[in-house]
Amino acid sequence: MAATLSSDVTTLRAALMDAEAEAARAKAINADLAARVALLELQNEKMRRALYGQRSERGQLLIDQLEFGLEELEASAGEYEALGQRAAAGTTVEAFIRARPSRKPLPAHLPRERVVVPAPTSCACCGSDRLSKLGEDVTETLEVIPRQWKVVQTVRERFACRACEAVMQPPAPFHATPRGMFGPSFLAMVMFEKFETHQPLNRQRDRYAREGVEISLSTLADQVGACAAALRPLHLLIERHVLAAERLHGDDTTVRVLAKTKADVGRLWTYVRDDRPFAGLAPPAALFRYSRTRRAEHPVAHLTGYGGILQADAYAGYNALFRFDRSPAPLTRALCWAHARRKFFELADVAAQLKRRKGAAVISPIAAEAVRRIDRVFDVERGINGTAIAERLAVRREIAAPLVTDLEQRLRTQRAVLARHNPVAGAIDYILKDWTAFTRFLDDGRICLTNNAAERALRGVALGRKAWLFAGSDRGGERAASMYTLIGTAKLNDIDPQAWLADVLARIADIPQSQLHELLPWNWQRPAEMLKAA
Repeated sequence: MAATLSSDVTTLRAALMDAEAEAARAKAINADLAARVALLELQNEKMRRALYGQRSERGQLLIDQLEFGLEELEASAGEYEALGQRAAAGTTVEAFIRARPSRKPLPAHLPRERVVVPAPTSCACCGSDRLSKLGEDVTETLEVIPRQWKVVQTVRERFACRACEAVMQPPAPFHATPRGMFGPSFLAMVMFEKFETHQPLNRQRDRYAREGVEISLSTLADQVGACAAALRPLHLLIERHVLAAERLHGDDTTVRVLAKTKADVGRLWTYVRDDRPFAGLAPPAALFRYSRTRRAEHPVAHLTGYGGILQADAYAGYNALFRFDRSPAPLTRALCWAHARRKFFELADVAAQLKRRKGAAVISPIAAEAVRRIDRVFDVERGINGTAIAERLAVRREIAAPLVTDLEQRLRTQRAVLARHNPVAGAIDYILKDWTAFTRFLDDGRICLTNNAAERALRGVALGRKAWLFAGSDRGGERAASMYTLIGTAKLNDIDPQAWLADVLARIADIPQSQLHELLPWNWQRPAEMLKAA
């Protein structure tokens, strides 16, 4: 009887595996057909626009305006200094030399190449050749060698046994992607440039072609998909680590995604685990998720099974997570003081007022006072950032709590005399209607004063979408979220994302499942050959 049951279980297991394989094959076929159709539609659209389309050109700023202004000013100053020195040459006028900060030494790990200037063979004064070296002056100049391409040939020799005529050959090495046409360093470079420096594949293709290596766009896209699938197990481990946190930072941002007739506005969500502000020992990590809409069902699905503190903005879509009947338990709600301060600051910012209004700026003294009071609370937080939970809580109750109490009394008094449509009344209502969630940090040392950790995680997305403009599909959005999770987590742990991806892609195909955690950014050790090269 036992043998029969065992045989039936084995048979059913085999049938289940076959069914899963067939389903996967069908998905692959459908995906391939969809890609072919998309390619044909793209070609058709290009031909149609070439024949009948109107010419238009759109441009967006890719860098922050302040940095751009600084760059322009520094470049102009350097240019004028050089022109001034050139003009002063051969005159009695002393050339102007700009005062510059002390220059950092060039990195010590870089290799040094000595170029020795030929020494004189005789004394320029008396003509004697009896010269004795006293020392030397060394001037270091940073130089770069252009990227070098190479083809690695993996040779597997075949041998025949003289005795039994058997043919033997070592097995082929594992590769991160099928057929192993591209090495892990190249794949890591493609993935890093696409998802971190925001260089679309068509631009990468053009740059490689200028360097003498022509790779089709479809081939690069195929490799990106294969790499994302190979790295999926690490994404799941990071997800598990993030959702085990006592406190999460949550936020979202827009991302355009192509549709049939227009581009829809999708969403990229992030959930950041960062215990460093309260001296936690768990490594930081960021989890990204994608959705087509911003409906409340998405954060509810993302945080299914999670029980802890959610620090976010006042978006109503999170409210279902705080309901008392939520399973397994309602989340603890903590709001961001940076958002509350921003509403008052906008009403007290002279420069912003002048941009929005015609004529003289109208500055609210109530808003300015609120900003000053909130800044005092921020000053307290700066002094206890990174300390233990008990110490943070003690300082908050002793110093920050009286400041917060005075702020509340002041805001309630001022709100009672303001008209309903007064802009300051709206800023006050924003913070007072959820006062309990705003002041929860006074009772829990794990809670931060702001949600800046999540906003910093989304900063790269906000900059990148100016370059890649939109995601090509929902699947593309999910793939981008997965790669942002990996790269963002590596950056939070002060790991070079490209070097980490290269090593992971080289090892992940043949590493045992039980040792997969060794490839996580906080456990990763740079290989000996990388350290030697550095």
